Amino acid sequence: MNESITPTTNHFSACATLAAIGAKLKQLDLFGPIRTQVQIKQKTVKYTPIDKLMDALISLLAGAHGLVEINTRLRTDIGLQRAFGRSACAEQSVVQETLDACTAENVGQLRQALNEIYRSHSQGFRHNYQARWQLLDVDLTGMPCGPKAAFATCGYFAGLYHCRGRQLGRVLATSYEEVVVDQLFAGNIQLNKALQPLVEVAEATLQLDEAKRRRTTIRVDAGAGTEDDLNWLLSRGYEIMAKEYSGQRIARLAKTVEEWIEDPNWPERSFGWVSEPATGYVRPVQRMVVRCRRMNGTFAYGVLMCSLEVEHVLTLLGWQRSKRLILSRSCWPT
Repeated sequence: MNESITPTTNHFSACATLAAIGAKLKQLDLFGPIRTQVQIKQKTVKYTPIDKLMDALISLLAGAHGLVEINTRLRTDIGLQRAFGRSACAEQSVVQETLDACTAENVGQLRQALNEIYRSHSQGFRHNYQARWQLLDVDLTGMPCGPKAAFATCGYFAGLYHCRGRQLGRVLATSYEEVVVDQLFAGNIQLNKALQPLVEVAEATLQLDEAKRRRTTIRVDAGAGTEDDLNWLLSRGYEIMAKEYSGQRIARLAKTVEEWIEDPNWPERSFGWVSEPATGYVRPVQRMVVRCRRMNGTFAYGVLMCSLEVEHVLTLLGWQRSKRLILSRSCWPT
């Protein structure tokens, strides 16, 4: 007996939320610049090099920790493939061969394509600099890895000793929770060595001219709190919010505080203005010492530095105008 079987176009995925995102990205043609600009010199047998890059990306979004998981996370999930516009999925070893075939030129092409994607779809690039300040955070994140990985070196990784890894440098458009720059560094690189390259890439991505830099505040941790780094930012026109790098200087500046003000929310913490003039910087900065009581009764100190006027700081914090005016007249050193 002959049987008539009607094929179904319905596919199901265990990654329903990601599938919905994939359908939206397909509608936007988000990866169009990558498809047109990245030219990997590899012949096409069944899948194009860009198809295989897409398979790698979808698998990572689905939670894969390595390309070997493509076979189990994506090849078995037809619904997820269809949501991203893929009719099938390449085998993991074939995807690896495509990545191995990529050159430095391809990496540059990909960066240009990603910049185009970011500028077309981000809020950070369309920020209104006349209306309010742009806030950029710059920092490194330690990422342990195997000894054969690119840039893998011994370095500092919190809670781990004698560990190899890399440092992931990022510039964030904080108000929009967007990553402007992602860049890998060797595991022994500290923020004071990575700051300038990261900021320069962010300038290119956001197209920060002199006027935009004057309306941009860069916030960094103590790792980039050296005079050289902060003076470089100040000379570029940026405003800064930073921590002092040198432990010896912190101890000396703490002794110049004439009055300590207790934190109303945490009695173990107090603040005080540094009375010594900040003569080492190319533009005026204000410095505040923060001390916190340790378990043994002694204090740990840190120095915060800021080039902004108090009203601008309070604006970034979201304070109302009436409170900003009162505090700007009473608590900011002249």
